[in-house]
Amino acid sequence: MKIEVRSSYEEVSRRASRFVASEIVSNPHPVLGLPTGNTPKLLYELLVKYHDEGLISFSEVETFNLDEYYPISGDDPRSFRHYMDKRLLDRVNIQEQNVHIFDGEAPRDELDEHCNNYEELIRDAGGIDLMVLGIGKNGHIGFNEPGVGFGSTSRLVQLKESTRNRNFDEPAKAPDTALTMGIKTIMNSSRILLIASGEEKAEAVKHSIRGEVRDDYPASVLQLHPDVTFTLDRKAAGKLDLNQSGGQKVEII
Repeated sequence: MKIEVRSSYEEVSRRASRFVASEIVSNPHPVLGLPTGNTPKLLYELLVKYHDEGLISFSEVETFNLDEYYPISGDDPRSFRHYMDKRLLDRVNIQEQNVHIFDGEAPRDELDEHCNNYEELIRDAGGIDLMVLGIGKNGHIGFNEPGVGFGSTSRLVQLKESTRNRNFDEPAKAPDTALTMGIKTIMNSSRILLIASGEEKAEAVKHSIRGEVRDDYPASVLQLHPDVTFTLDRKAAGKLDLNQSGGQKVEII
């Protein structure tokens, strides 16, 4: 594990954008796992900027999104499909057949098949080369809430009320379920980059890096991955004792 501490959210995003851009440039067919939420917004803006400047091309990039609310239309501004189209996919030269996002309108009685097909698509792509993650206040990654089994794969999950309250202006009208990659799916990625910003993430970051590996802090399982980087701003790293590296490589800028 490598821990990178940057001075601000902007610097975290710049570092993350260079990390992703390097994968795109160096890999003939890069397969990316992508998150949504507030944290990666500037990351996507910077990737679009690099694309517009001719520094990177998405023509051979294949993407798999971590999760999607269910049920929800891809045209709904609250959906992750809409989020990705608006912030990245409609703004770069990616091929539509290389974009994979859970279908928030799939028939409920076909969800097991839909999720199994998602896993098969990842395998057919050769696996995810670089998985980018955010982290929830309770340590969730994707929509893998506390208590999830580490052997889980893509599936329908029940969202905790705290997650719905954070993500929606009107939680009572929000979907109470979602489709998500599982912990096993995430851990099968060749490399993982987790980005976090803000004091509210500090406790989750501390448990994920220094705490016991246990399913009530899902992100703690990342300690078992052979190639994971945490890129944090100073506030998100605020509860880490960086003088105690625990055998981890620590870089502070």
